[in-house]
Amino acid sequence: MKALRFHEYGAPDVLRYEDTARPEPAPGEVLIEVAATSFNPVDAAIRAGLLRQVFPVALPHVPGIDVAGTVVRLGAGATGRVAGDQVVGFLPMLLDGAAAEFVTVPAALLAPAPTTIPLTEAAALPATALTAWQALFEHAGLRPGQRVLVNGAGGGVGGFAVQLAKGAGAFVIATAGPRSTEAVRADGADQLVDHTVTGPAEALTEPVDVVLNLVGAPEARMAELTALTRPGGVVVSTASPAVADPARGVRALGMQLRADADQLTSLAKKVDAGELHVRVTASHPLSQAALVHERSAAGLISGKVVLTPTD
Repeated sequence: MKALRFHEYGAPDVLRYEDTARPEPAPGEVLIEVAATSFNPVDAAIRAGLLRQVFPVALPHVPGIDVAGTVVRLGAGATGRVAGDQVVGFLPMLLDGAAAEFVTVPAALLAPAPTTIPLTEAAALPATALTAWQALFEHAGLRPGQRVLVNGAGGGVGGFAVQLAKGAGAFVIATAGPRSTEAVRADGADQLVDHTVTGPAEALTEPVDVVLNLVGAPEARMAELTALTRPGGVVVSTASPAVADPARGVRALGMQLRADADQLTSLAKKVDAGELHVRVTASHPLSQAALVHERSAAGLISGKVVLTPTD
């Protein structure tokens, strides 16, 4: 089979689309024919070696933490799936991923794919939607009527966060650049802040209950986000460390995404119910993955990009 792999850490040009052996499902796993994976910034960080202490992958490594595809065969003891099922999943970061024609996945990590969108587009759902859901509801405990600031709403996680927060009855303030303003507005943001013109500290006139930070920022800027949060509120960050304010009871939480097939099943159902929109901004064959990594490094990607094994 063909797979995207890197044999050493480095720049995007270490990525090779090459022949390798098709994997066989171990006990409890299923073999999936991949329809698509998606690009996530963590893929670039792992490829560059920036996270080797956290995610010490074995080389050569196949990236791709999202998968959408069709079950081909079950390993011994694998249950809950049958051959022909169309599924989505968030894959373990230490193992080979879905940037290949086939991948093996623990059956327990998989959820039925949405049926109302193409299977290739469904690859944009797992990691980003799970991150948004867990950040807002598990970590921040978002409730109806609260004010939430999504800092970095133009990315994949941000788009889902705006939609989920709005769907939960929150007043949503979103920061975004000019390229993603219309998409974020369509996601349901009540107030938009163009981060190329002004920051949220200058734009907001009322405090918020929840800040979800999705971008890297210096400590001083993170402290500004904390200052925008009302007493008893919370700042959750997927990027730079959040800053707490114990005197005002403002909590600061970092988060690491975890796989949850039940949550992913619920999110897929929201897609089919028309309550959650999957926004794919570009699709490329795996053979062009290095170009996608380069565009990401140059800040030229907004929304979600999917990668397919075929042109």
